[in-house]
Amino acid sequence: MRICGTGHRPDKLGGYTKQAAQRLRRIATAWIEENKPDAVVSGMALGWDTALAKAAIISGVPLIAAVPFKGQESRWPAESQDTFNKLLSVAKEIVYVSDGGYAAWKMQVRNRWMVDNTDAVLALYNGDLSGGTYNCVTYASEKQKQIFNLWGQYAIHDQWVPRLQEAEQVC
Repeated sequence: MRICGTGHRPDKLGGYTKQAAQRLRRIATAWIEENKPDAVVSGMALGWDTALAKAAIISGVPLIAAVPFKGQESRWPAESQDTFNKLLSVAKEIVYVSDGGYAAWKMQVRNRWMVDNTDAVLALYNGDLSGGTYNCVTYASEKQKQIFNLWGQYAIHDQWVPRLQEAEQVC
């Protein structure tokens, strides 16, 4: 089974702290290790996408980076750009879904590509009825893809996630 991820950006997931990023990575790693997908496709955005990409690498699952356009990371903080480039350097495959620079619609084109090229969606979706995560989950539902929404696990993180101390040292 190949999965792709969709989820919120850090502003809806505890902020831009290392602790918030570690929490996301633990949740994603636990799911991947429990379900053992054949490949993980990440849209490579900040937040859930980055956590999922790191979790794939930690778990030894091939990472496919679905980048909406070259330069996606160019306006991000330097540390986030470094993380993005490190993840690309270890990805099994990099797909630039659209040509050219930034345009908001390219994120949705990327999301559709990910859903169309995987078997299931691993979401971290809070139920908002607008935004990119909503659009991706809606499209996946229309395409009758299986959707695993980990929002409930995110809410009770410390009770659900098994010990993954070694993951803390990998990424």
